[in-house]
Amino acid sequence: MTGYGKAVKELADKRVIVEIRSVNSKQLDLNLKLSSLFREKEAEIRSILSSRLERGKVDIAIYLEYSAGQSNSVIDTMLASHYYSELKKLSDELSLGNTDYLSIISRMPEVIKSGSEELNEQDWQSIFEAITEALYHLDEFRQHEGDILEKDYRMRIKIILDTLIKIEPYEKQRVVSLKERIHKNLKDFMENENFDENRFEQELFYYLEKLDITEEKVRLKKHCDYFIQTLSADGFNGKKLNFITQEIGREINTLGSKANDAEIQQLVVGMKDELEKVKEQLLNIL
Repeated sequence: MTGYGKAVKELADKRVIVEIRSVNSKQLDLNLKLSSLFREKEAEIRSILSSRLERGKVDIAIYLEYSAGQSNSVIDTMLASHYYSELKKLSDELSLGNTDYLSIISRMPEVIKSGSEELNEQDWQSIFEAITEALYHLDEFRQHEGDILEKDYRMRIKIILDTLIKIEPYEKQRVVSLKERIHKNLKDFMENENFDENRFEQELFYYLEKLDITEEKVRLKKHCDYFIQTLSADGFNGKKLNFITQEIGREINTLGSKANDAEIQQLVVGMKDELEKVKEQLLNIL
C-alpha cells in the first residue's frame, strides 16, 4: 500500500525536513537517504521506523535547510584552483575561447563540501520528533487509502451476493424447462423396443445431480460472508483474503459450468468480473 508523510521542525538557525514514502511489499524494506551528519544516529532512526512499520518498501529522506546567510558548506579553494589550472590549460590547447570556469568547477567532485557541524541533543530530539510526526502522517495516508479499498471490496462482494439472488428466478424456469425436455425424451425412449428402464433411471438421477447448483450457491454465500468477516478483523489479512477469493472463484466457475442456462451464464460472467476487480485491488495489501 502506498503512503506519504512529511514533517518539518524548526531549529535555531535551520530546519529539519523528514519525508517518508512507502509502496507495497511483503516484508519491511527500509532505504535511508541520509547525509554524513545523520549517520551516527542511523541505528536509532531505523529502530523508530521498525517499531512503527511492519511491512512495505519505505524510503526516508532527512535533510537540513539553513536560514538565509547560514550554511555549513565550505569550498576547497586549493582543489578549485587545481581544477581551474587544468581546465584553462585544456581550453587553451583546444582553442575553446571564453569558458565559464566557475560554473564547471562548482560541479566538480569534492569542491563544495559539508562542514564539520555537529548536532546537539536538542537538535536530535527535534529530528526524532519530526520522524515520529512524518510516520503519523504516513499512517494517515495509508489508513485513508485502506478505507477506500475496504469500501470497494464490500461493494463488489455485495454485487456478487445480489447477483446470486438474481439467479433464483432463472433457476426455477431452468427446472421447468429441464422437466419438459426429460418428459419428451422419456416418451421417445419408451417407444424404443430396446429401452432399459433401470439404466434410464440411473442416468436420469446422475444428470439431475450434475445439474443441481444448490451446494455451490450455499458455499459461495458462505465464502462471501467469510470475506467480509475477515475484512473487518484486526491484523494483516491480505493473504487470507486472497485465499478466500480463490474459493469464491472456484464456486462461481462451478456454478457457471453446471448452470446449463444462458441467462444464468450471463449473471455468472458478471460475478467473475467483480471478483477479478477484487483480486486486482488485493495486490495492494498482499
